[in-house]
Amino acid sequence: MAKATKPADLRAKTAEELETLLIDLKREQFNLRFQRATGQNEGQARFREVRRDIARVKTIASQAAKKNAAGAGAPAAKS
Repeated sequence: MAKATKPADLRAKTAEELETLLIDLKREQFNLRFQRATGQNEGQARFREVRRDIARVKTIASQAAKKNAAGAGAPAAKS
């Protein structure tokens, strides 16, 4: 993932796609931390982007889960 992800793009993804993206971002964050520890890191800006992308994905996933739970938990109209 080269650039920060826009929230509108994330909202269009399914829960499984968000989960996969989150795993990829966490893996990238680990690799960046490892590079920093070994002195191979070239820039600090990517740390910030990845950290914010992780937060963005978690927020969108949480909002979607709450929306689905509210929709499923709503009482049915009586006929």
